[in-house]
Amino acid sequence: MALRIPGTSALGGLLCPLAQRTLLPTCGARLFSTTQRQAMPLPAEQKVSASSPSKVAGRKRARYQFRPPRFYRGPLHPIQPPSSSAPNSREFVPEPFGAERLQDHYYNDLAPDLLTMTYVHLPPGYKPRDFSFRHREWDGSSEYHKNRGIRPPPGRSAPLPAPRPRTFQNVPKLTGITLHSMVRNAMKDSAYLHAAGMVLQSITGARATVHKSKMNVAAFELRSGKAVAVTSHIKGPLAYRFMSSLVDIVLPRIKDYKGVSGSSGDRTGNIMFGFGPGAVALFPEIEVNYDMYPPKMVPGMHVTVHTSATNDKDAKLLLMSMGVPFYGKMR
Repeated sequence: MALRIPGTSALGGLLCPLAQRTLLPTCGARLFSTTQRQAMPLPAEQKVSASSPSKVAGRKRARYQFRPPRFYRGPLHPIQPPSSSAPNSREFVPEPFGAERLQDHYYNDLAPDLLTMTYVHLPPGYKPRDFSFRHREWDGSSEYHKNRGIRPPPGRSAPLPAPRPRTFQNVPKLTGITLHSMVRNAMKDSAYLHAAGMVLQSITGARATVHKSKMNVAAFELRSGKAVAVTSHIKGPLAYRFMSSLVDIVLPRIKDYKGVSGSSGDRTGNIMFGFGPGAVALFPEIEVNYDMYPPKMVPGMHVTVHTSATNDKDAKLLLMSMGVPFYGKMR
């Protein structure tokens, strides 16, 4: 039932049906005189004393309000930003929603098989060799050996990673992939460098980094300070996605492809190989939109696969289990 206010017109005096309970003191306050408003009783829920805290929409105002700081102000500041995994963090990224196919295959099938193939049983009471100290000491056969420092290992200035017994905690796995492309034609036309950066970004899903030359090389027409190369580094799901695309799509379509050389590697678990422009054009990200990239500007690239293995043997065994072929004598 609508409420009619005395002393007003029919159009201005019609209020909503709920005006009697809540909206009468607010909606019709301008329609009453000062004496009428003072005599009109307020509802119990709208009586606010001066000492009580203010109420907004029937709720108390929060006493403690925390806002994540915009900038990191140091470890001793009382307000610390939340971790990147917290939903209220500015760096929070809601991904990934699921593991890559090759990544899921590694943790479910490949990792147990690699542990079984490379496991070395140590009988009870056997003390393995201590590789923590591998520097050579002076035997003291000459008086010139006194007060001299220890010598580095033979053949290298720095020792290689010490071998560790295989356990479930140190099974070799893929840690990252680095793609590098040297564009010599960028010295004459910067469009070649832009095309190479677009190709690497499309293949990896990560923005490419531009590198400038540091010296002048007359034989290669290289001048210092000129941008001549692009690099893209990926890890995590992007690395497994690139490896899956490489093994399942690109390598089977390369004609007369022998595989990766068995002598490849830096003796610390990193395997290197490369592709020409024709093989780079076989990636699905490039082939599906080949008209976007000029054929003569598609570059070749070098691929470095980083693993957690401490030697090339375990790293090659990991890549072979993922489907990468090797040829020649294995070093």
